[in-house]
Amino acid sequence: MAEQQLSARPRARSEVRRSAGGVTQISDYQPKRYTIIGDHLTQNRDLSLTAIGLGAHIQSLPDGAAVDIRTLAGKFTEGRDRVAAALRELEEYGYIRRIRERTPEGRIVTRTLSYNVPRATGTRRAAEPVTKPVAPERAVPPPAATTPPPSSDAAPARPDRPAPPPLPHPNAPAPQRHHTAAALLAELRRDDARLLLAERDVRRLAPAVAAWLERGAAPDAVRRALTAGLPPDLRHPAALLTHRLTALLPPPLPAAEPGSRPVPLQNCDGCDRPFRAPSPGFCRDCRETEQAPARAAMAFNGVTAEAATTRDAGRAGAPVPSAPPRRPA
Repeated sequence: MAEQQLSARPRARSEVRRSAGGVTQISDYQPKRYTIIGDHLTQNRDLSLTAIGLGAHIQSLPDGAAVDIRTLAGKFTEGRDRVAAALRELEEYGYIRRIRERTPEGRIVTRTLSYNVPRATGTRRAAEPVTKPVAPERAVPPPAATTPPPSSDAAPARPDRPAPPPLPHPNAPAPQRHHTAAALLAELRRDDARLLLAERDVRRLAPAVAAWLERGAAPDAVRRALTAGLPPDLRHPAALLTHRLTALLPPPLPAAEPGSRPVPLQNCDGCDRPFRAPSPGFCRDCRETEQAPARAAMAFNGVTAEAATTRDAGRAGAPVPSAPPRRPA
């Protein structure tokens, strides 16, 4: 039996595990910048290679990274259609979930939740008991501490911001005027595409436009007042129209004076034709017809007197005076 040689060199370990064929894994230690991804994703035969690669990429990203279609298509060579199809596959198998939320500024954003183990997440959610939220107990406020009165040197308190004035409303309901106001608001987008209003905003602002129309403003004048001088960075058209309808409200028209009324209509006593006159009587044609005989008699008397004057002058041998030109009757 051979003796053990303690000074013999140990057999070198092979760093590469040789296989009969196929892939050979060469693994190195990675102290940082690595991601643990399960085989249920990387070897999932129900997913396409694009979806598997995109799922691994999403799991390697930090929180808050953008994973929308436009951003992903700008990073890789796949177009938007292939990226969108891969995201739908991942969403169908539970690896991601996209939620739309509204920010405090009023913008709609999409938040994406990435699950590295979808089955475990679903099982945990199903096992969690459904509990109703318990209303918190009302805490008794502590007694107010007595504070010394403010000195005269202290800065005055900042007044609260005043509430915005209410929208104007018409004094008397008029369905036709309200319909005209709603149609005017809906057609503002034809003047400027940024003035596209929601249906609820049209219903809210229609009474204010009807108040303008009730005060004598023409629809074209209202449209010009709402669309003139729009800011280049218009983001909230409904708020802008609310301010203009309230701040630029025209005053009501003054009442008409009694002396400015038109001359009333009268019926002619001769031909029963209507005409304007301060008091009843005859129209112009009937008055001219009644005055025609008197004018004819006056003209005849003038011709007779002129002829007699001419005859007497001829007998006396005096020159005949030339008659002045006759004015037409």
